[in-house]
Amino acid sequence: MTGDDSREEPESTEPRTGQPVAGGGERSVSSALRPDGGAAGADDVALDPWGSSAVSDYRKLFDEFGIERFDEVLEEVPNPHYLMRRGVIFGHRDYRPVAEALRNGEDAAVLSGFMPTGDPHIGHKLVFDEIIWHQQQGADAYALIADLEANSARGMSWDEIDEHARNYLLSLLALGFDPEEGELYRQSTNREVQDLAFDLGAEANFSEFQAIYGFDGETDVSHMQSVVTQMADILYPQLEEPKPTVIPVGPDQDPHVRLARDLAERTRFFKVSEAYASFELDPEERAVVADYYERLDPAEFDDDSLRCVHVAEAIEETPLEDLDVAADTLSSVLTKLEEGGMEPVRPRTRFSDRRATEAAFDALIDAIDGEKRVYESHVDAFEIDRAEAEELARQVEVDNGGYGFRPPSSIYHRFMTGLTGGKMSSSVPASHISLLDDPEDGYSKVKSATTGGRETAEEQRELGGRADECPVYELYAYLLSGDDDEFAKRVYDECVGGERLCGDCKEQAAQLMKEFLEEHQEKREEVEELLEEADIELESPRKRTA
Repeated sequence: MTGDDSREEPESTEPRTGQPVAGGGERSVSSALRPDGGAAGADDVALDPWGSSAVSDYRKLFDEFGIERFDEVLEEVPNPHYLMRRGVIFGHRDYRPVAEALRNGEDAAVLSGFMPTGDPHIGHKLVFDEIIWHQQQGADAYALIADLEANSARGMSWDEIDEHARNYLLSLLALGFDPEEGELYRQSTNREVQDLAFDLGAEANFSEFQAIYGFDGETDVSHMQSVVTQMADILYPQLEEPKPTVIPVGPDQDPHVRLARDLAERTRFFKVSEAYASFELDPEERAVVADYYERLDPAEFDDDSLRCVHVAEAIEETPLEDLDVAADTLSSVLTKLEEGGMEPVRPRTRFSDRRATEAAFDALIDAIDGEKRVYESHVDAFEIDRAEAEELARQVEVDNGGYGFRPPSSIYHRFMTGLTGGKMSSSVPASHISLLDDPEDGYSKVKSATTGGRETAEEQRELGGRADECPVYELYAYLLSGDDDEFAKRVYDECVGGERLCGDCKEQAAQLMKEFLEEHQEKREEVEELLEEADIELESPRKRTA
């Protein structure tokens, strides 16, 4: 889990914003992104936090990995950042609790990390901006240096890590991060993170890491340990109290987010679910019983009670063609209902004991008001809804020494394209702009950049430019337009409408990039003292080994 990505080469891929700004049109070209994030002829998606995985078709992330479209939650976000409005932030996992907390002035947190393997560049600025925006909206902000990951996964020396880490932090502060209201730390010196990582490690195993990350017998233990440390980083903002927490990352970091969400659940004392009888039903079985509970009238049965055998009989009397249920699910639910016999079928909220202490289980029983049934490993409550039950279980857990973690949320931004086309890579200087580049060099790189223009000016005027394929337009949308949506839209419309030619467009972008770098580097000098005063170790205490 590291910022815009965790690779030595901060790659990006060719897809663009698709919807450049709110209200902007999109010219139909064969390789442009569709409004839903897809690109024609896209490759399969592979998400590798340390590899060179590329996302050619962002739509597949929705289907294959369960990432949700960010535009579906955008209206719920207060004062959305321009990266959200323009579709650069394209996806999320469970962001609604964070948006709700920000809207209502409630506790929330944001955290992301940076693996210091090179200079900070304009791709990293996306994550810097996302952290800072959340902080400005009232969230507790955390930014970390992933030095253990850099050492274990990249073989970086501690001296190299220290040099790059300082540069990342200076840029973060220069862009507006408030260290007095937020927290900066490095993995290797945060004892609370190390202790939490140890606890989380007890809930993970090698087989799981093998399945998620492709680890094998040649993977060194320190690399595996760094993964558990990243899980602790993600959950660290909730150590004092559970709160909605968002992790802004590139989509290649999604495996880390999914694992952290799983581990957050595994550490919980109680699992809260819906149930209809004293025995357990899996989700598919529960859906079948829920359907029949809604359809059947208890008044039609003896003593006005709907019982397990009644539901079983109703299912058996239903023609198979009317049952949209897998055969094994149907067989299993019938067996359970028949074994339940005359037990009443009643909806209830279930608190299952995962790893609660005896004292915590007893405290939960006492805390549940109204009708309830207590079993050896669970409690069924009949007068509390699911959301209320979740909060009650969490409070009892925290009061009895548990973490009570909420599953962390995440938002995902598109990768930036290299100025030379294809991937943006730190190993190809012309493809990226470092935040430390001389402003004149930044100007020259933009002037030399590949564009989505036509072969001739005449064709450009007749057919319009291909802004959706243009690294230079991407600079406008992601960075150079700042908060000015109208400017970004005007550049886009003038390009695809044939009014804007590439030479003038690049000249304007190059000048804006030069001005940005000049201003940013002046600000970096201004915040050096602020960094020295910040509560973070700038030099690793670890031994320097060859």
